[in-house]
Amino acid sequence: MQTSDAVIPPQPRDYHGFNWAGFRTLYLREIRRFWKVGMQTLAAPVVTALLYMMVFVVAVRGAAPPVHGTAFSTFVAPGLIMMSILNNAFANSSSSLLQAKMNGLTGDFLTPPLSPLEHTLGFALGAATRGIVVGAVTWLAVLPFAHLPITHLWAVLYFGLGAAMILGMLGIMAGLWSEKFDHMSAVTNFVIMPMTFLSGTFYLVDKLPEPFRSASHFNPFFYMIDGFRYGFIGHAEGSLGAGVGLVAGTVIAFACVCLWMFETGYKLKT
Repeated sequence: MQTSDAVIPPQPRDYHGFNWAGFRTLYLREIRRFWKVGMQTLAAPVVTALLYMMVFVVAVRGAAPPVHGTAFSTFVAPGLIMMSILNNAFANSSSSLLQAKMNGLTGDFLTPPLSPLEHTLGFALGAATRGIVVGAVTWLAVLPFAHLPITHLWAVLYFGLGAAMILGMLGIMAGLWSEKFDHMSAVTNFVIMPMTFLSGTFYLVDKLPEPFRSASHFNPFFYMIDGFRYGFIGHAEGSLGAGVGLVAGTVIAFACVCLWMFETGYKLKT
């Protein structure tokens, strides 16, 4: 037996296949992460949504006229549900990555043999799951205040899932870019919240003064909320075709950015 044969060391993983076991583990990690603090991640957003319902519906009862023949409470409720989806999907992925960076735990997901695609899908789908779960619970919570018949199920599913994925990937980008919680707060306060509140969540954007009225039609949040609301009340302010295309295009564009960030180790391997 010859002992002079060279021993070939283990080679790095070849990314031609999809690591289903690793992806599933990362996804479940993200799910369990927010599920362990359910009072903070699930119950608190529902309470916030109910407070908005009381302010915008109960407090102005009789003063707010129907919107396009739809009761004001029915008009507002889908916007509140979508707002819960957007905020919680963003919060899940962004906080997960930022906390891992600040606590020196990025090795937990960088060391396993996971490709950039598996990283992106694991974090994004975990964030989307939290957004959808919170949205569903919010939906049940607002039912006593608003009648919400589903007129177009495809729109509810398409815009709900699309919005959750978009904000989940936006959270990935923000989490990788941020170096401290102040950076994350800046993204939330100066990007997420203004785009949410100026998207027709609680009102018709046509009632806004210029230039906010025209600017709202360039706000992707407007199309996500408008399309989601269309699924319930059967009326859309903007173009449904533009909304469908914008959601699909944004998902693809954000996915490409997230893949690049994980591929290059953006602010992860320095």
